Amino acid sequence: MAYLGVEASLTGRRWVGPGPEVERQAEAMAQQTGLPTPLCQALARRGVAADQAAAFLEPQLRDLLPDPRSLRDMEPAAARFLEAVRGRQKIAVFADYDVDGGTSAALLLDWLRQMGRQATLYVPDRIDEGYGPNEPAMAALARDHDLIVCVDCGTLSHGPIAAAVGADVVVLDHHLGGESLPPALAVVNPNRQDESGDLAHLCAAAVVFLMLVEANRQMREAGAQGPDLMAMLDLVALATVADVAPLIGVNRALVRQGLKVMARRARPGLVALSDVSRMDQAPNAYHLGFLLGPRVNAGGRIGQADLGARLLATDNMAEAKAMAERLDMLNTERREIEAAVRAAAMAQAEERGLDAPLVWAAGEGWHPGVVGIVASRLKEATGRPAVVIGLDGDEGKGSGRSVSGVDLGASIQRLASEGLLIKGGGHKMAAGLSVEREKLEPAMARLTELLAKQGAGEGGPADLRLDGVLMPGAAQVDLIEQIEKAGPFGAGAPAPRFAFPDVEIRFAKRVGDSHLKISFGDGLGARIDAICFGAFDTALGPRLESHGGARFHLAGRLEINSWGGRQSVQLRLEDAAEAAS
Repeated sequence: MAYLGVEASLTGRRWVGPGPEVERQAEAMAQQTGLPTPLCQALARRGVAADQAAAFLEPQLRDLLPDPRSLRDMEPAAARFLEAVRGRQKIAVFADYDVDGGTSAALLLDWLRQMGRQATLYVPDRIDEGYGPNEPAMAALARDHDLIVCVDCGTLSHGPIAAAVGADVVVLDHHLGGESLPPALAVVNPNRQDESGDLAHLCAAAVVFLMLVEANRQMREAGAQGPDLMAMLDLVALATVADVAPLIGVNRALVRQGLKVMARRARPGLVALSDVSRMDQAPNAYHLGFLLGPRVNAGGRIGQADLGARLLATDNMAEAKAMAERLDMLNTERREIEAAVRAAAMAQAEERGLDAPLVWAAGEGWHPGVVGIVASRLKEATGRPAVVIGLDGDEGKGSGRSVSGVDLGASIQRLASEGLLIKGGGHKMAAGLSVEREKLEPAMARLTELLAKQGAGEGGPADLRLDGVLMPGAAQVDLIEQIEKAGPFGAGAPAPRFAFPDVEIRFAKRVGDSHLKISFGDGLGARIDAICFGAFDTALGPRLESHGGARFHLAGRLEINSWGGRQSVQLRLEDAAEAAS
């Protein structure tokens, strides 16, 4: 039965509430723990039992951090790294150009600097070299270095790693592994085919962090002391959120602790980036994903590929400010390029049809640095996996984003093995590819077929899952602060979503091109402000703006709005349905 009787909301979705068992568990938890019922509803929905609630709300990294040695090749990887450090050998760090690659590189560079050592940073150019190690770069690095550490890349780079003649190569990665491993000294990757998959949710920076945990352990066993790793968790948190890794298990603890470290404002690069992003409050997962992450990414997308990694690694405040300002400018430029490509891609996808298992678009000269973001926008707009490709000459370079339950990376890898792609790989939710122009149509047809077998494109808009009902008078700042202890919220751990039943809209105003601001109440005095982003891209905006005194059920996520030193409750409105009169 639909929650509050909503079979089809203004966005066409059916509302689904907690089942009877979850409601019973939440009620029992509230009685046993004294925690607010809305928080207990959110915890019960996530499968947290009453006797686990306290530990869940205060996750301890020491309890959740896995033994680094549970990952294959970890011991030899850390041992070889330490051998290079002790022997003052020349080390190169080959990193991907996104946030995960940049933070992974910065972790190593920071650790080495604290040990009085340096390393060469190499980040390939997205357009000229593409993703991951390439043979000319690896051969050149091998001529001048004893050890090359590939971070957030390298698992599928058989040829380029073989080209690194004369140097040892260690791979620290998380992308989906193939049937065979490249000829590296060590490949540490929780997504190797011979791994259990228990740590498959780690991003590359978390894998690098675990390698440094193992390196510090090996140093302690030898009677030496390594750098303070807890102070580096700000970088791991940024990577985990920006790479959309699920915020479950150890990831949740890494981000929680990392946000505390970031709030101390000790890392010049992140301080400069926060200031240029105009962050005026303690950092949270939203800031990492939508303010800091895109700016770090901007260098790799349309500017200087290594700028993000260098910003995060620097200990010079003046240098950090200059780089942060440059990244902020590049991010503005990126948004303009993205808007143009997005409009063209959406028009093409609509012409092709938005109800297929795969939504895709390809265009002449589309910038490779924005196709991933545009694919993400298409996915969000259609609820289907999306691929966007920029064509240049005889080749196209593209990026894809998937929906929950559909493994895009495995399907892209399958296409590459079948010869329909020049190369391709990634993980479940995101992947990259290169394709010959003449094979574009058959490749997308085959990808559509593979994704359809996984259930992509079935049904209409996804159900809206709700954690419970709240009355406006109960939504107080202190309640939201308690609910936030169940966070951080993001991929794999959505923020609790509540319905406010049968309320009246007191005020409605269009903001910008497509957003809507309203305030609502239940007639008993309490009043809540709400913001709905993109409201006028759906039926929500027009109907709520011209409400005519009708009453509605409203659904969304609660947040604290800080303005002028005061805090108030705000609803991030996601959906609405007319209440029965």
